[in-house]
Parts: sequence; structure tokens; C-alpha cells
Amino acid sequence: QVRVVESGGGLVLAGGSLRLSCAASGRTFSRYAAGWFRQAPGNEREFVACINWSGATTYYADSVKGRFTISRDNAKNTVYLQMNSLKSEDTAVYYCAVVITSDSSWRTRQDQYDYWGQGTQVTVSS
Repeated sequence: QVRVVESGGGLVLAGGSLRLSCAASGRTFSRYAAGWFRQAPGNEREFVACINWSGATTYYADSVKGRFTISRDNAKNTVYLQMNSLKSEDTAVYYCAVVITSDSSWRTRQDQYDYWGQGTQVTVSS
């Protein structure tokens, strides 16, 4: 079993920045892909960004491209989402998802991930 825990959410003014963290634990493994998704009130959960096991491959939703950066530190089993130039429409609960794999495919669908965190709230005030 893999445990996924997000942290780093909070309240920020429009134009500000936040960095979310996603820590995976509970099982010894070396290669996993991760993705960030978000869900705003009244909306379906949507893809934000993903990264392969090595960090060499990343992919972003058009709505965050150029503003958000996904990265990872495998020594810490942690994936990050740096969010800059935040807008009110970025307000949502952000979820991290993980799948054990060594390939470099993009994973933008929720059903491509096996383990999920509980989410962290990001609120952008204008």
C-alpha cells in the first residue's frame, strides 16, 4: 500500500505563489509517476500536471502552462507543484495521484493512477 499526502495549500492573493508538496510513503519502490489534479466547487476534477518517474517528462494543462511547474525529488519520494501568477480561477482542492511505473507516458486521466491523497485547499483571493 502507498500513502500519498499533500501539503502546502493555503490562502494567497491573486498574482502570488504557492508550492504544493506530495509525499509518498508506505512501500519501498524506486519508480513512480505522479500527477496533480484539482476540483473547484461545482466542477469535475480536472488534470493539472504530471511527471514521469525520473522527472524528464512533464505535461501541463493549457490553463496552467507557463505558470505552474511540476518537479520531484526521488531521494525524498516527494513531488512538487510550484504555482506562480495565481488567479482566482485556480481556487480548488488540489489532489496528488501516484502510479508505480517506470515508463514515461503522459498520464492525464484519473483512472491512470492507483493512489490518491486527501487533497489540499488552495484559495486565491482577488
